[in-house]
Amino acid sequence: MTKQIEFPKGFYWGSAASATQTEGAAHEGGKGENIWDYWYKTQPKRFYEKVGPEKASGFYYNFRADIKLLRQTGHNSFRPSISWSRMFPNGFGEVNPEAVRFYNEVIDALIEEGVEPIMNLYHFDMPLAMQEIGGFENKEVVEHYVAYATTCFRLFGDRVKRWFTFNEPIVPVEGGYLYDFHYPNKVDPKAAAQVAFNTLLASAKAIESYHKISDGKIGIVLNLTPSYPRSDNPADVEAARIAEIFCNKSFLDPAVLGKFPEGLKEILAKHDCLPVYSKEELAIMEQNTVDFLGVNYYQPRRVCARETLPNPDAPFMPEYYFQNYEMPGRRMNIYKNWEIYEQALYDIAINIRDNYGNIEWMVSENGMGVKDERRFAKGDYIEDDYRIEFFEDHLYWLNKGILEGSNCIGYHVWTFIDNWSWMNAYCNRYGLVSLNLTTGNRTIKKSGEWFKALHDNNGFSYEGVLPYE
Repeated sequence: MTKQIEFPKGFYWGSAASATQTEGAAHEGGKGENIWDYWYKTQPKRFYEKVGPEKASGFYYNFRADIKLLRQTGHNSFRPSISWSRMFPNGFGEVNPEAVRFYNEVIDALIEEGVEPIMNLYHFDMPLAMQEIGGFENKEVVEHYVAYATTCFRLFGDRVKRWFTFNEPIVPVEGGYLYDFHYPNKVDPKAAAQVAFNTLLASAKAIESYHKISDGKIGIVLNLTPSYPRSDNPADVEAARIAEIFCNKSFLDPAVLGKFPEGLKEILAKHDCLPVYSKEELAIMEQNTVDFLGVNYYQPRRVCARETLPNPDAPFMPEYYFQNYEMPGRRMNIYKNWEIYEQALYDIAINIRDNYGNIEWMVSENGMGVKDERRFAKGDYIEDDYRIEFFEDHLYWLNKGILEGSNCIGYHVWTFIDNWSWMNAYCNRYGLVSLNLTTGNRTIKKSGEWFKALHDNNGFSYEGVLPYE
């Protein structure tokens, strides 16, 4: 069967990117080191094929041509990030004029091409100077972040009317302070809780500052991984409830509702992991919730009750209360070892509608990384039908949520151009546009052409099984 899928008028179509993953020029233009520059310099073997962020995709030098490619691939909006360490090489002090010039030119070029800039202020890239005094463990860094954010609002807010404070703030908490896949590579659950609290406080304070300056909208981007229990067994259901508290509600509830989820404080207290905070800070967070929400969705979380007792001497981890469950027959992206479950995007839409005041939200990332993508090339042209199918399946379920009243205003893919991807470097490719690492040449993929048609038609014809008909 074929079904015509149509989206609301004025829907945002585009993609997301980050400064560290695309700009390059890591040590040029007055930029200071961030934690990724430093970690790569000190431990290059932890990065795939020892490829670091110093060159990335070269957006710093190629942004004008790249922005024209945005328009050619159907973008009416784009979410890049601003590099804190490019704006303030030491994290605070005098602003770097070269950075101001660069971001002004990027914003102006986007607008000239009819692409609305939606700017993100922080994407995993703590300035090294700030990390050296504790990063977001230290409330002084919260104040430096707010000053940085306020500077950006004042410099660029005349043209940028939508902002995000943080992208996926739970990831640096998990990666840097629990599971050792981000710098500073600590395993310290109490520090993790403090970093999480202080990040949310920094976001709320930035929102407070923004609304004193501008009448635009400001939000936060959260990566949501809906927690599905293995079964209806009460033990499995309870495991999923606690997984949801830690993995989704810990950031979603304070960002949108202004309060932490019920049960989180009690669990952290039980394990001596409560952060240091004041009533005044809680009030700031309660009074400065987001205007809209970005949702990054890639995979679900499936959990079950633990089958073994936790080691009482091990550092506390959320998995004390649940364990991950591999559902038989699940559909996988084998290159990332992630389950593909597009219906979760519908479940997210309904959850936001019913439990979060039907706040305005957008899909701020959704995408599929594939290794050795040149296998699917004819010349320089990559026929990535697998990516098109991935997008179509997710958009089908997103559309169902919108038709049922969820206030979704846009869909951004990850990402525009093949980019450097943290420790994974260029192992997997995500772009609508292919990047030749040797020559720097850019070539629009089949998915980029498809995305242009998606934008032009504000929808697409979905062919195949119609799951909810």
